[in-house]
Amino acid sequence: MNRNISVLAAFGLLLGGMAAGMAQTKSMNHSSEKTEIATLGGGCFWCTEAVFQMLPGVKSVASGYAGGAKENPTYKEVCTGATGHAEVIQVEYDPKVVSYEKILETFWEAHDPTTLNRQGNDSGTQYRSIILYSNEAQKAAAEKSKAEAQKQFRHPIVTEIVPLKKFYKAEEYHQDYYRENSDAPYCRFVIRPKVEKFEKKLKEEKH
Repeated sequence: MNRNISVLAAFGLLLGGMAAGMAQTKSMNHSSEKTEIATLGGGCFWCTEAVFQMLPGVKSVASGYAGGAKENPTYKEVCTGATGHAEVIQVEYDPKVVSYEKILETFWEAHDPTTLNRQGNDSGTQYRSIILYSNEAQKAAAEKSKAEAQKQFRHPIVTEIVPLKKFYKAEEYHQDYYRENSDAPYCRFVIRPKVEKFEKKLKEEKH
């Protein structure tokens, strides 16, 4: 009987050790999948979301509002320009695959940062070009990237670089907008050309 108890105790220790090992492995895997967040606004968030969803290393993109004063703003309120918010996206990315600098490089390519409060036919402060940084490292990188990007534009870049205070996720029907509404007129005539241009660039970078 004592031997049986000893065997059961040993078996219990073995299972405990295996569970601990699995937990440690899970924890290590989780830590190796650490992601970071970039918050950017380059006009209509439907457009910027569609482009950044294609970038290798990006885990997810959420459309929303930031840079204003009103708490929990609605799309209708933001469209008036009275809330002070801009249409932005939050990009969750794997820094081991894509750097914040590459995120910013894509940002400059995805819109025209030289037009004040306007992108194409979309006009208003909610469409302003803006980078919202979460820490001093992002701020420094954004300012350096902006200076480098200026060399590619004839007109001055008007992009704001400001601290992120609060991001409000937009209504559900704004999420994955291009993927869910690719045949809509705005998607076909405004977003699709940008997507196709970026697709071509990604293919060129692979070769």
